[in-house]
Amino acid sequence: MLSTTRHTGAKILCTTTLPRLATTQLRPAVVVLLRATAPIPTHGRLRTFSTTSISQNPQLQHLKINPEYAGGWHHPVYTPEQMNSIKIAHRECETWSDWVALAAVRLLRSVFDFATGYRHDKAIALGQKDPAAAAQKYLMNEEKWITRFIFLESIAGVPGMVGGMVRHLHSLRVLRRDNGWIATLLEESQNERMHLLTFLEFRNPGLIMRMFLLAGQGAFFNMFFIAYLISPKTCHRFVGYLEEEAVITYTRTIADLEAGKLPKWENMEAPQIAKEYFQLKPGQDKVKDLLMQIRSDEAKHREVNHTLANLNKMDMNPYAAQWPDEVPHPTQSLEWIKQTGWERQELAKIAEKTSVAVKE
Repeated sequence: MLSTTRHTGAKILCTTTLPRLATTQLRPAVVVLLRATAPIPTHGRLRTFSTTSISQNPQLQHLKINPEYAGGWHHPVYTPEQMNSIKIAHRECETWSDWVALAAVRLLRSVFDFATGYRHDKAIALGQKDPAAAAQKYLMNEEKWITRFIFLESIAGVPGMVGGMVRHLHSLRVLRRDNGWIATLLEESQNERMHLLTFLEFRNPGLIMRMFLLAGQGAFFNMFFIAYLISPKTCHRFVGYLEEEAVITYTRTIADLEAGKLPKWENMEAPQIAKEYFQLKPGQDKVKDLLMQIRSDEAKHREVNHTLANLNKMDMNPYAAQWPDEVPHPTQSLEWIKQTGWERQELAKIAEKTSVAVKE
């Protein structure tokens, strides 16, 4: 009875009071919160906005997304050898901009750890002294990892979209080309969103978690947008360090799975959306294979953003440039991955050798 009363009160608040008070900018947030509750009758009253999804529309219910349509972005196929080559790596700070980015990531990480109830550094330190106490205080199960992943990926999809949007608008204003940065940044954002959609197959967040996600995304988007206008180089370094933390997170999840600490996932197949997006083959489509794929994506984002932070903002994007196949160079796959990014001087030397070879 108490639960019914609470849900009824929340529904009346979201459907009657908030639409009258909220601006059009706030109404999408209300829609997200409403999706955590069941649909409610209107009792003959005119609703000020609709939350009906496409799947609830009888005229469009039979339609499905074409699996061959990926908006022009197809996920590269990684080999087991390439995925196993991914290592935890850290790029040392060289400038004040690097230190600012690293400090911001450490602050965000502390807040993130507090929200998800995990401290991996403290867990390891305590585990060396008292394994039983460490397991009792910091033990991570499947539900806790999924909560952590959802928080992580809901934030990780923001920087690429912000960077791509800012550079897109700049290109329109100054009436010149962007040198290939926009597509790479938007592709990264899309990749992180697909990670999120995959993890949502494991858990449907409740109302409280959705509110935290809304608040976190809103605050982070605006802060990152302002920061990108001031210093894109610092922002890309920030994302590079953030992806370093993501690689650590997924590496330790895989270690827990291999150690038998996550029994529910040992023989579980990856969701269908992941099988199609990552092009998982039969026999290589378990949850562990999925985590290996996602960790590889995060390692690639780590490399890409550290590389972009090493460049000037009007340099050609090396991931969109044409390179000879036999020369090690930045790629969209893991063929010649650089754990901490490509240096600008290094790329200039490769480009110089390539131009000389073409002339000869």
